[in-house]
Amino acid sequence: MSASIQAPPSQVPLLDLKAQYATLRAEAQEALRRVCESQQFIGGPEVQRLEEEVAAYSGCEHGIGMSSGTDALLCAMMALGIGPGDEVIVPSFTFFATGGCVSRLGARPVFADVCPRTYNLRATDVEAKLSPRTKLIVPVHLFGQVADMDPILALASKRGIPVMEDAAQSIGAARGGRKSGQFGTITTLSFFPSKNLGAFGDAGMILTSDAALAEKCRLLRNHGAQPKYYHALVGGNFRLDALQAAVLRIKLPHLEAWTEARRENARRYDQLFAGSPVGTPWVAPDCRMIFNQYVVRVQRRDALRAHLDSLRIGTEVYYPVPLHMQQCFADLGGKAGDLPNSESAAKEVLALPIYPELPAAWLEYVAETILTFVKQGA
Repeated sequence: MSASIQAPPSQVPLLDLKAQYATLRAEAQEALRRVCESQQFIGGPEVQRLEEEVAAYSGCEHGIGMSSGTDALLCAMMALGIGPGDEVIVPSFTFFATGGCVSRLGARPVFADVCPRTYNLRATDVEAKLSPRTKLIVPVHLFGQVADMDPILALASKRGIPVMEDAAQSIGAARGGRKSGQFGTITTLSFFPSKNLGAFGDAGMILTSDAALAEKCRLLRNHGAQPKYYHALVGGNFRLDALQAAVLRIKLPHLEAWTEARRENARRYDQLFAGSPVGTPWVAPDCRMIFNQYVVRVQRRDALRAHLDSLRIGTEVYYPVPLHMQQCFADLGGKAGDLPNSESAAKEVLALPIYPELPAAWLEYVAETILTFVKQGA
């Protein structure tokens, strides 16, 4: 570590979107102007080209633009026929939408535990939760690392169950040379502004190499209408705005450089925390992790976060309450002790600033501050 910073920054945000925008201002404004001049705000060439470009980047045949990552999950589940009486296995340690969309369709989310090192869905727990009513398995590639898919896919194949990848946090991540989106039957992405590839609002996408499934998703995102006003299915309004597509198109060519900057920041954190009680992210040897978040694991997490907050260092807890212990799922009977890995992670994980434009001196200041706190509490 370099010598202590004499004048520490007045604030270190968890994410600084203004810093990214400053490098893209002219491109972004031109993209928005182009859409405004066209006055084609729903669908159209911007959306179609983004779908093609993201699908090509992800190594998939089809991209279907969606209004949000949540709507992508919902629409994909609808396309797979998930409904009342069905069970869908999801990790308990994840963002709410993964389980919430299952309930919205009248199906039952079955919460499985995660690997204590990667926080991704653990195949042994999936196997324990399988039942004759299981109609879908949804691994989440959390924090930017692809889940251990081979054993999950083997279980699914044996039972004839589709696998849906929730890749909201993992565009561009890979495992064993295959990118997220190339493992399951269908994949969902989120372009929420804080993601590695973020829109200027809500946006998402479905990826698949199944042409029939792709066409069904396109139908469902537009109220199931084909042609207009003739409804073969009951769908929803899940359409992607052209303004968002245009912004994402000018950002996509920068994604690899941003990802490498995040990976370099992660390597620097790893070096600074080496040999300390701060648990750094564990990455499987065959994984390319994109670090949508850099999540450490510490004792006295809440006290550390309060200390960092007092110094205006931004952090976030992803996620403080596992899904099986959320109040809205109380009727499913989940309780403390059911999924120990998910529960302990919820008490100990903390995400640190890692955005591509983060100054090296600020990163060192964050690490130094954490190490000082941890040593004082030892």
